[in-house]
Amino acid sequence: MERTLKMLAKEAKKRMKKGFWEQCEEELSSSRSHAKEQGINESKMERYFAEKVSTQIRGETPDDFYLKVRDMLLAEGEVSNAIGRLTDREYYATLSYSEKQRYTLELSERYLQALERFKREYEFELKGR
Repeated sequence: MERTLKMLAKEAKKRMKKGFWEQCEEELSSSRSHAKEQGINESKMERYFAEKVSTQIRGETPDDFYLKVRDMLLAEGEVSNAIGRLTDREYYATLSYSEKQRYTLELSERYLQALERFKREYEFELKGR
């Protein structure tokens, strides 16, 4: 569904009335102090925080693939057979040789993107809290 300018304005007004920006400011301040304590670059943390807030405003949610990767990484860390664990076996069995190669390559690209995202989130949100 495409969001119109009028809908976007209503959403912005609702955020202002409910104290969204004040809450963001408090969370940013808390994140800054946490970054100082952990020795994390504050400007890097602020860029991450701004991206997180933008994602929240756009209404985006993590996809199932990312959640699966995150759960795997939290439970077992980085494992050598991550692509094998993430492969949809039933779907994979129906593919031709070249389709299997393409599927594996795409899956590994998605895994690397999810791993990079996880590392950013872990550094700023999960570690030390």
